[in-house]
Amino acid sequence: MAGKRKIRTMREQVYHILREEICRGEYPPGMRLQEADLVEHLNVSRSPVREALRQLVADNLLVEIPNKGVYIREFTAKDIDEIYDLRVMLESYGIFNSEGKVTSARKSRLLRILKELETTFGGGDIEAYTEADEKLHMEIVRLADNSLINDTYERVRAMNQQFRVLSLMDADRFRESLEEHQQIIQGIVDGDPSAADAVNRQHLEKAREAIRKGMTRLEE
Repeated sequence: MAGKRKIRTMREQVYHILREEICRGEYPPGMRLQEADLVEHLNVSRSPVREALRQLVADNLLVEIPNKGVYIREFTAKDIDEIYDLRVMLESYGIFNSEGKVTSARKSRLLRILKELETTFGGGDIEAYTEADEKLHMEIVRLADNSLINDTYERVRAMNQQFRVLSLMDADRFRESLEEHQQIIQGIVDGDPSAADAVNRQHLEKAREAIRKGMTRLEE
């Protein structure tokens, strides 16, 4: 019997559209989001827009200032450190709790993602590469089969998405990133979590540093 089709409410649809637009950087940090503008943009009533904005504030993608409005969150160096500290913990948990769970289907998914990474790298398509990058790291977390960990990582992913491209602006770092992803996937597929985790930790630390540098350049 086929599974039931998931039907999203209007609030959920508005939330997902705005969330993806924020993550794609369509609204600059610090910009105020006007309800009236969003109602016109999405062709919906005020109620689902207002509810979606509340959820995005709870997700830490927006900041609500009393009597002023809702603004796109501006991330600081401290925010970056906290996000990457949490990513290290969650992804290491996924890797070290993957024993017996790396099925043939999961191996196939990892290898398909690797192919995407290699293809988009070869084409110099940073945006498509970051999408494949995101899929890989979510797959790593899901190896543990822990729904609470997955939900927590999803919130981190949304915050991280806004500045992920900054970590790949340097050509050498872009190339290194691919090599690291190849080694991480190989370690998981080979059943060597220690090797995969060591490379992943190094990978995340380099990404953190590259983002810091990218933010500094944008502020100059």
